[in-house]
Amino acid sequence: MTKHFIGDTAVLLGRSLRHIARSPDTIITTAVMPIAFMLLFVYVFGGAIETGSDSYVNYLLPGILLITVASGISYTAYRLFLDLQGGIFERFQSMPIARPAVLWAHVLTSLVANLISLAVVVLVALLMGFRTGASVAAWLAVTGILVLFTLALTWIAVIPGLTAKSVDGASAFAYPIIFLPLVSSAFVPTESMPGPVRAFAENQPVTSIVDTIRDLFTGQPVGSAIWTALGWCTGILVVAYFFATMAYRRKIS
Repeated sequence: MTKHFIGDTAVLLGRSLRHIARSPDTIITTAVMPIAFMLLFVYVFGGAIETGSDSYVNYLLPGILLITVASGISYTAYRLFLDLQGGIFERFQSMPIARPAVLWAHVLTSLVANLISLAVVVLVALLMGFRTGASVAAWLAVTGILVLFTLALTWIAVIPGLTAKSVDGASAFAYPIIFLPLVSSAFVPTESMPGPVRAFAENQPVTSIVDTIRDLFTGQPVGSAIWTALGWCTGILVVAYFFATMAYRRKIS
């Protein structure tokens, strides 16, 4: 059964990746907004923001990486919705395909596409002056956190992809997620925020994830922030996976 599931997922993953390869504008569009944010804040607002960092792009990049993921997952919901409306799911159900493979193919496609977009954003940041003394282990830790964060948000994206009534509804859910980094430590230190805003910023998922990635990039001790970040990512992933699979079962029943 496991071998059957893995094989079916690999075949369907190949199908989804071929679709992306034929329309690379998806990845380009995903990366454009985060890069625009980065250019705007570094070259327009960066001189007026006091972060205590030698380079504002170094301070900013972790938050931009999360915005990249939040921007990219809307396409997962969009592609899933189109498959559902196009009758692909019904066709797959008539074939000897492991049912979870359909969802996992979309999730893994999202992971691959987002990793490519993240690499593009990092390359642009390097051109803008981003520098890091992070070790190989630190880079692997950053990659692991981003993978976990991407999987968590992708499973959230699966839910509207399965339940939305329109294309706009399937992808619009990502906007509040993109907004979260703006009210966190991603752009400015939380100490500069008014009381209620600071309380929210310091206790929402993005701040702990951003702070952890920033510490890894700068070679600073990560402390307890990494466990908070991993706890948020894992918790969101588990809850989203549960509700996504419930929605999938109802849809195909």
